[in-house]
Order: sequence, then C-alpha cells, then structure tokens
Amino acid sequence: MASSLDEQYSPWIRVFHPSAQTRVRLVCLPHAGGSASWFHPMSAALTPDVEVLAVQYPGRQERRLEPSFADIAEAADRITDALTPWRDGPLALFGHSMGATIAYEVALRLEATGTRPAVLFASGRRAPSRVRNEHIHELPDSGLLAELRAMSGTDMSLLDDPDMRALLLPTLRSDYRAAETYRHREGDRVDCPVFALTGDRDPRADVEDVATWREHTKGAFEMRVFPGGHFYLTESGEVVDLVRDHLLAVSV
Repeated sequence: MASSLDEQYSPWIRVFHPSAQTRVRLVCLPHAGGSASWFHPMSAALTPDVEVLAVQYPGRQERRLEPSFADIAEAADRITDALTPWRDGPLALFGHSMGATIAYEVALRLEATGTRPAVLFASGRRAPSRVRNEHIHELPDSGLLAELRAMSGTDMSLLDDPDMRALLLPTLRSDYRAAETYRHREGDRVDCPVFALTGDRDPRADVEDVATWREHTKGAFEMRVFPGGHFYLTESGEVVDLVRDHLLAVSV
C-alpha cells in the first residue's frame, strides 16, 4: 500500500501520522461544528497499524474562509472524490454524530464505484431512516449556544469571544441545517459491515434508534454501548482499542 504523499493532498483530508506500515486506512468524519483535529488523539493512538485520514469540512480552521457545505449529499460527493488517491488498499469509515450520516453516504458512493469499505463505524448517531423533526439550525444564536452547552461538544470558552462566535456560529448552523434536512433514500443499504457505537446517556442517539443501523446494511452488524453522553469517545479509551482490534481483524 502506498504511503500518503504530498501529491495526494486534498483540502478535505488531513493525515496527522502518515504510516508506510499501515494495514488499513480509517477515514474519520467529525460531528457538526467539529474539525479534523478532533481525531488527532485517535490518529496518534492507532498509528502505525492504522493510518487515519481525518476529514476537514470547509468553514473551519485552515478552511474557515470557505463556505460550508449545503447538504449531506454534497459533502459525501466531495469527500468520495477526495478519497480517490487512497483507494489502493483497505479503507474503513468512522463517523461521529453528523459524521456518521456522511460516512454512510460516502460508503454508498464508494461501493457504487467498486470500493467496499472494510467496515463502517457509526458513532453517536441514530440510523439514517430514524427521522426527527428538529429545527435547531433555525434557533437564534442564544439557542444554538444552549444546544452546545447541553451536548458538551465544544470548548465553550472559545465562544466567550465575540469575534470567535461570529466565526464559528454560522458554520455550526450550516452543519445543523445539513444534518436536520437530510432524508434517507428508501431502499438504500450498504454492503459493508456496520458497527454502531453510542453512549448510554446520549440525548440525541438513544439505543433503540442506534440499533436500527442494522437495517441499513446487507452485511454483518454489531453494536456496543459505552458509558457516557453524546461525546462518550472522550471519556473512554476503550473505543480506540475496540476500533484497532476490529480493524486489524477485518484487514487480515
């Protein structure tokens, strides 16, 4: 498998720890308001056996001047194209929250063009067919900030600064709009195995809704519930161990 070279650079993909020894690459897609750097600790922990390709959405960090994507399908199209140079070996997908929905759509597109992911890890997100009539993206800024506090996914100290709020809130609102307006196409299912992960106190992804991911794959389905809320990943080192062990088993 070729290493991640400079000529493979895409603004959509960040490789924090390139590894020529990698046995499988894990494409990591962050939550609404999240950035590629959220997966830096996972990348460091999984190297060198697993090389993490962290997805960087537009509208944040070094892409902060770019407009955010309008919908999930648009993001999935662009990410699938960006992954072309890395399709010379096994690929797996890990999406958290909104990222799980995008990962599912990326998996469908990869499979349509001949690349079957080794596994899709769907983290902290209800199954695509489980629709909730949510309108968080339509709330005023104060309501959006209250949602962030409730979910505890963002360092709220960053938003104490008015200039930082002005920079971050439009991107966050756009992410929520994309996630809340997404609708699954009836009949779509991935061929690859799906491994669903969630926290037992997640207010946005209860266990029953997460378990419904089994209906969205023609392959094997597994599920693991961890202690914690929506960002249970930051509370348990077991997640990285599970991901590593599973990837090394399926990439033999």
